[in-house]
Formats: sequence, C-alpha cells, structure tokens
Amino acid sequence: AARPARACARARPPAAPASRAGWAMEGSVSDVSDGDTAWLLTSTSLVLLMTPGLAFFYGGLVKHANVLNTMMMSIIAMGIVSFSWTVLGFSLAFGQGVGGGFIGGFEYVGLPDMEHRVWPNTRLPMLLFCVFQMTFAVIGAAIISGSVVERMRFSAYAAFILVWSVLVYAPVCHWVWGPDGWIDEMGAKDFAGGTVVHECTACSALVLARVVGPRRACAPEISPKRERSSPLANPRREKTSATIRREKTMANQQPPHNVPFVVLGVALLWFGWGGFNGGSALAANEEAALAVVNTYLSAGMALFVWVIIERAHLKRYSATGTVTGAVVGLVVITPGAGFVTPVGALWTGGLGCLLVYPTFKAVERWVDDTLDAFACHGMGGFVGTLLTGFFCTEGGALYGGGARLVGVQLVAALATAAYSFAVSALIALAMRQVMSLRVDEDHEFMGLDDAVHGERAYEMDANQAGDSQSDTLYNDGADEATTTSDAE
Repeated sequence: AARPARACARARPPAAPASRAGWAMEGSVSDVSDGDTAWLLTSTSLVLLMTPGLAFFYGGLVKHANVLNTMMMSIIAMGIVSFSWTVLGFSLAFGQGVGGGFIGGFEYVGLPDMEHRVWPNTRLPMLLFCVFQMTFAVIGAAIISGSVVERMRFSAYAAFILVWSVLVYAPVCHWVWGPDGWIDEMGAKDFAGGTVVHECTACSALVLARVVGPRRACAPEISPKRERSSPLANPRREKTSATIRREKTMANQQPPHNVPFVVLGVALLWFGWGGFNGGSALAANEEAALAVVNTYLSAGMALFVWVIIERAHLKRYSATGTVTGAVVGLVVITPGAGFVTPVGALWTGGLGCLLVYPTFKAVERWVDDTLDAFACHGMGGFVGTLLTGFFCTEGGALYGGGARLVGVQLVAALATAAYSFAVSALIALAMRQVMSLRVDEDHEFMGLDDAVHGERAYEMDANQAGDSQSDTLYNDGADEATTTSDAE
C-alpha cells in the first residue's frame, strides 16, 4: 500500500481518481479509520505539548529576571498562530497550488465545511489533519524567540510571528508538503519538517536577531565594523570595540538561571517528538513505528556523542550540554525519520552532532543568537536534510541511488534558507520603520518580567532585585565556579 503522505502526490494509490493537482478524491466520513484517527489525535496533543516544553527549555537558559518573558514568547505563539493558521495559513500551505507550486489558493480560508470531509490520501478527518499541521506552525514560531529573547519587545515579536506565519512558513510548507509544491515535485524527502519547521524558522530567527541587534549587556564577539556596515544592523547602535569586549565578558559570565527547567523542557520536547515524527506518517502503521524508533535512537546517539565531545573540548559533562545534544539529534533525524533504518538513525544522530557542534561557537562571531536557535535548528535541519540524501533507503546515495537525491536535498535546503532569510529580513526591516523592536535600555538591564508583564518568577527582597545581584563566573576549561554577590 502506498504511504499516506502529508500531501504528496507520489504517495497516492495508482488507481485513485484525481480531483485536483493529482490528489486522490476526498473521502467521506465512512472512510475514516478509528486507529489512524486515534493516533493522530494523540500525536497532535504531543506536538502541542512541545511548545510549553520549549518554553521551559528556553526559560531555564535565560536570566532569572527574564524567565517569564521568555516563556511567554513561546506561549503567545499558541494563540497567534492558531488564529493565522485558521484564517489564512492552512489554505496557503495546503490549498490548490498556484504560481507554479509556489503557494496554495484560498479554498480553505476559514476552514469551510471541513467537519465531514476526509483529507486526501489518508483516512483522517480533514479538521484533524489541519490542526495537526497547525501545531507544527506553532512551535516553529516559538523557536524564533530563542534568538531574540532578553531584548526584543513582546508586542514586536507577536506582530512578527503573525506576519511570518503567513508570508514565510505557509509558502515553504506548500513547497514541501502541498499539492504541486515544487520541492515535492522535485523529489525531495522531508518526512516531518527538517526544512519546513527547523531550517525555515531558524533562518528567520537569525535574521531577526541581526535586525534587532545584540543584547546590550550580553553582546557576543562581533566586530563593530561589520556590525555597522551591515544593512541589517540597528542604526541606533554605535559601539566601540572596548564596549563590545566588555559586554562580551559580561555575557560569558551569565549561566543558565535554572538548569532543572532546561532538563524538564528537553524531556517534554523528547516526549512530544514521538508525535512530531511518528504522527507524520498520518497513519497508525509500521512507518509510524519506524519513525518513532528512529527518533529516539538518533536523539540518544547524539546525546552520547555530545557528552564525549564536550568532555574532550571543555573538560566537563554539563547537564545543559547533554540535553542540547539530544535536541540536536531530534532535529537532524526529523527529515529522514520514516525514510532511514534504525542503524541509519544512529549514524544520522552521531554524524549530525559532530557536524552541528562547531556551529554553536561559529555563529556567535556574526550575530547574537541568544539561545543558539540557528545552530541547533537551522544547522541541524540543514545537516539532517543532507544526511537523508545519503541514508534514505529509497534512492539514497548509500543505497545505490547515486548523488541525485543528495543534490535534490541540497537544493531544497538552500532554497528554504534563501527564501526564509530574504522575506524575514524584509518583514523585520519594514517593521523597524514603523515601530521599535527593542525594549528600553533600563528594562533590558533590570529584566523584562516585571517591566513587561508586571510579574516575577521569583519573589525577592528589594536589595536582591536587579541584574547584578548575583554573577557566577565560570572558568571555560574547569569544573569549578566562583560566585560573587552585590547584595552583600
């Protein structure tokens, strides 16, 4: 039996009559499979849970005075993207292709008359398929926040992801999974979103971080000359090299404020990723089982490899680094989860970790990606997409397919990156002309929880409030830490 792909014309049964764009006809409610529906209902809930998981992951990594603001940036995506996806996004992503497979039409605007229809090539209710896809868009928008937390205005971020979900995410989704999407027609393999979710969102996040500018008190090692010469740089920000160095030093002194939050967040992400990848089979079958198994194997292998690398590089086994390795493994297997063998998943996780690890430090020299969203999701999605071209059992380079699939995967990855970079830059630059993207300097130094939300994650005495009440200085090559306190 043919695989019930998201919207892939190649997966339809040969004898199925076509109704639009080569798809099989929509079925009636009598065609719904109870088992498939139950599995996708479960998967939808699992994927939605990943967004609060991401909120805990990101929230634990930032300063204590920014934890609520950081978590809210993930949570707000659940509301904004649900609205944009229902009104327009789903139709643009999965409607009948127009413009040579560039974007979908408007037949699903507002989700009309879907209650008693079955999604083509599946045995699933159409509304369920729509909401399952919505959860992918939601967490994609939340990933973007990882690059701009601790300095971007909450309202500006909310406005950005609203526009981004329609103008960036929906077209890329259509290219890969929509009817007549040109990347799908080219033969690219993306089982669960290596390009659509991870690479697309991370490239957008990187551009947004560049436009917003680095944190004032947490600037990375960026050349001032390069910063001022970039068309994406913030024109209001002029800094000397001495200021850059001083701020970089302050950034290196700022550890995650709550490592248990980080571990809890990754645990929820790992748990939900079974639905993320397994649910992408769109059926309760052996392919879903393979995707779930490969997901866990890749994550475990990447975690193991990351621990080895970190021990050799930094002479320690950090909890934050360990769980970050697991996330990298989850990302790199996403495009190939249902296309590779379990051994291929081990290779994908291990090689992916080796290739992605150096990019975490390299990105810092160009842009202040606060929580390394681009290195983890962007480079992880890119590497995973290419590795799928090697390890895919159908046409992969290691299975007699030659270099064709690798080349197709490369084109898909580069096209996704280029479009996401370009359109996200236009959105951010246009927004900068009509509104401020950054919070006030005083609020940035004191923390955004109280200033923006009127709440604090942790109640403290007045003489303990502020950014500088406790700085932990970590020796980059040692296991010891020295703590100083201004509250004394």
